[in-house]
Amino acid sequence: MPTQPVRIFPDFSLGSDGDRALFVVNFSFLLFTLFFICMKALRLLLLWVVTLAGLPAAQAQVVTANPVFFTENDQVTLTFDATKGTAGLKDYTGDVYIWTGVISDKSTSDSDWKAVVGTSFSQPIPKEKMTRSATNPNLYTITLTPRTYYDKLPVTDKILKLAMVFRGANGSPEGKDTGGRDILVDVAQNTALSVRITAPATGGATQFVSQNAVVSVRGEASAAATLTLTLNGTQVDQQTNATSLTKDVTITQQGLNVVRLTATNGTTTVSDEIRLFVSPATQTAALPAGAKKDGVTYINNGASAILTLTAPGKTNVYAIGDFNDWQPGVAYQLKKTAATDAENGRWWVQIDGLTPGQEYAYQFLVDGLSIPDPYTEKVLDPNNDRFIPAVTFPNLKAYPTGKTTGLVSVLQSNAPGYTFQTTNFQRPKRTDMVVYELLVRDFLARHDYQTLTDTLKYIQRLGVNVIELMPVNEFEGNESWGYNTSFYFAPDKYYGPKNELKRFIDEAHKRGIAVILDMVLNQSFGQSPMVQLYFENGKPKDNPWFNADATHPFNVGYDFNHESAYTRYFSKRVMEFWLKEYNVDGYRFDLSKGFTQKVTTGVGDWSQYDQSRVDIWKDYADFMKSVDANVIPILEHLGVDSEEKALSDLGLMLWGKMTDAYNEGTMGYNENGKSNTSRAYHATRGFAKPDLVAYMESHDEERLMYKNLAFGNVQGSYSTKDLNTALARMELASAFFFTVPGPKMIWQFGELGFDKSIFECPDGTVPTPYPNDRCKLSNKAPVWNYYQNPNRRRLYDVYRSLIALKVQEPAFEDPATFTQDVAGAVKKLQITDPRLNVTIVGNFDVREATVNPTFQAAGTWYNYLTGEAVTITEAGRTAPITLAPGQYTVYTSRRIAKPAGTVLSSGRPRETAALRLTSEPNPAAAVTTLRYELPISGPVSLTVQNVLGATVRTLSVGRQAKGAQELKLPVQDLANGVYLVRLQAGEQIQTARLVVQNQ
Repeated sequence: MPTQPVRIFPDFSLGSDGDRALFVVNFSFLLFTLFFICMKALRLLLLWVVTLAGLPAAQAQVVTANPVFFTENDQVTLTFDATKGTAGLKDYTGDVYIWTGVISDKSTSDSDWKAVVGTSFSQPIPKEKMTRSATNPNLYTITLTPRTYYDKLPVTDKILKLAMVFRGANGSPEGKDTGGRDILVDVAQNTALSVRITAPATGGATQFVSQNAVVSVRGEASAAATLTLTLNGTQVDQQTNATSLTKDVTITQQGLNVVRLTATNGTTTVSDEIRLFVSPATQTAALPAGAKKDGVTYINNGASAILTLTAPGKTNVYAIGDFNDWQPGVAYQLKKTAATDAENGRWWVQIDGLTPGQEYAYQFLVDGLSIPDPYTEKVLDPNNDRFIPAVTFPNLKAYPTGKTTGLVSVLQSNAPGYTFQTTNFQRPKRTDMVVYELLVRDFLARHDYQTLTDTLKYIQRLGVNVIELMPVNEFEGNESWGYNTSFYFAPDKYYGPKNELKRFIDEAHKRGIAVILDMVLNQSFGQSPMVQLYFENGKPKDNPWFNADATHPFNVGYDFNHESAYTRYFSKRVMEFWLKEYNVDGYRFDLSKGFTQKVTTGVGDWSQYDQSRVDIWKDYADFMKSVDANVIPILEHLGVDSEEKALSDLGLMLWGKMTDAYNEGTMGYNENGKSNTSRAYHATRGFAKPDLVAYMESHDEERLMYKNLAFGNVQGSYSTKDLNTALARMELASAFFFTVPGPKMIWQFGELGFDKSIFECPDGTVPTPYPNDRCKLSNKAPVWNYYQNPNRRRLYDVYRSLIALKVQEPAFEDPATFTQDVAGAVKKLQITDPRLNVTIVGNFDVREATVNPTFQAAGTWYNYLTGEAVTITEAGRTAPITLAPGQYTVYTSRRIAKPAGTVLSSGRPRETAALRLTSEPNPAAAVTTLRYELPISGPVSLTVQNVLGATVRTLSVGRQAKGAQELKLPVQDLANGVYLVRLQAGEQIQTARLVVQNQ
């Protein structure tokens, strides 16, 4: 299906409660069905007589054409039956519209629509409106002539098929073909003789029937001919000089049965066929030794594979794939474990004759429904794989076009492996952890693991010791945040091959950096085989893993039931797999507060203490520790302190959102103490252990720098909206962030002052009214060029220096005493410890302010970031210090070296436009008047440089008062040309261009 607005369900926080919202987002990839997909064949109405005996019915046609055979120049009436396919529009009372295009000779696949009618999926046009039947409200028709209706199609292109889905007036609900597929109707290419079996409608797939079923077969020809119907090569009916044939056929033969209709008019013979399969009785057998886990087990040196699937309550399961030309056969029928067996509900089959090292695509055919293996480590996608560049994923296996539909899994015995080189990696202490959260898609233009590995030097230099990857499990589409996960054991191919991911983890470990994965086990989405297996009327039904309806109103996708033994088993396999197979160091679990069966209707109730949820997480925590005693488990819980403390006591870590408080401070506001950052410290939440992963920014939150620039406070000439002032205030915030004991997290490029709104659209605009969620999930371009900006680079170096201080000094791990006075605009932190005393003061106001540092002891103290020493007398311990707006100092009781290569001395003023420097006249002849504004009183100096960088004039102005100032600059002795006038006021400088033009 072509690009259109797609309803998706991102991981989105509203306030501090992690609420989820529904968005409408434009993506440049194909539509993925998130709700109405993969309906069980048992739901479909029969078009033909069949004795079920526990087997599914045949598919029914969603759209029929009259006439059956038509060319692109013929008028045709399409009839849509809303009860068929996904039945998303069944009994719908509103207007129904078609969303349609064509598959032409220029299309690359059946999903590559051309000449799409209309411009918006959610805003239909009159031309697309269907006519409802007067006698059956679920039947809709539209009459069109393809060549004129699809008027965007070039006249040189041929129409091969009409492609369509149906929807309500605002784009919802939808009606699609079975399995959430697009509906396709063939277009005849000429008027030559054609024949088609119109019932039963199998969609080209093998249809399962019970033995001795009576199947009503109907066929039609485009012109009068002799029609011959055969079953397995034996004629069962013949009509001469006929355009149609109807015959009841009894299917007695077990296995594959081929029904063929042949039409001949003496000069031309054409045929069509359908395949019907009669399953033998299912065999019962115990799982083979060594194949006790779901998925693929390779044996016989890779020449054989045992496929295992959990599907309780199902009747027949077959394996189809490259190894049997995608046709079910008796040899590929899965055996079932005994009802009394502990493994009840498990199916398995051994596939022999494999070529070791060769990739085989395959699916399970479960009661007629084809699904990929839920445990597959690689998925082939007919719609999205073609958009993955070869440089990202070389030699990607081709999709088996024409053999099957939907996603397929891949197995490969003796696959090329990866040997980890770093085998003695020691994870950082929890108290030392500095986590760098990143989205591969937006961190790198190439969005691949290979390039990500190349960035490790940058991340290592910053001092980060944990990288948190936003979800990399196979998700729906290509360009996504990843929270629409469907396959939990397969890395998404959009980021590259699995061995490149392993190499990235290995290289990170080599540099002392742990890697954790963002894991999404609260919900899954419609591509999930486990969702599809038990799904009816738009939601899971009697599903072993999923609730029919979510237990809380903030869920997205389909809600896992974590009290189900099936879900517990699956989740534990996922947790174990990545720890063992990929050597990951832990997880950040998305929406961990959703792991409950307690039904709530409001965020307040949902967030309250829930012992059943604590018990679920205790089980998972114990299991992870049994796999890896030092695992890093982080929950995005955002619940009440009492429950988070209980989880911390179990050894789990908790996300600690502090965005609002820090952002109020960086913007220069503190109304009613809103900039109080005290909850960045675990003890203020009642935690006994430092398990709070506090953060100023995450993937879910607005960027602090964006709000500084857009909404910052202004006082006179001091403006937090000024870029360089805003960057300086990010330094200020970082001084009161990294120095708080306990683990910390930063969002990608936060160290460079990332200032693109989370809501920014691809065209660079931010939708209004703000905030507007429309573009939240849209791609955001990486900003590696920011590193070249000296003021952004200074912020990077401040982050780097503070991280080094935190990680290298043991006093920050477990200080004897930690105190904070951060409720007001002027803030203070102190660590008092025999190993090191630290006093940090900062002014978050937009006005000059004083602070009493109350140094812990008299003596020599050091400004950690500049290296300057200051002598504090006993009387000076409590002497007030005047701080300019945004000014801060990190004092330490002994000199501590900053990381090599950082230059943060006080002799390096910050470039700013806040001084409002102007000159008049300009050009100037004899003299020009400089005008500027000082945010605080202080020393002022001025230099003039020529274009070669040589200083030609220096003026020592001396100390000046706060406010507007004027200064006469004589230039009569300067040669004509362009000069740079550089004004320095304390820690701020501004450069202005001056043209000298003497007579």
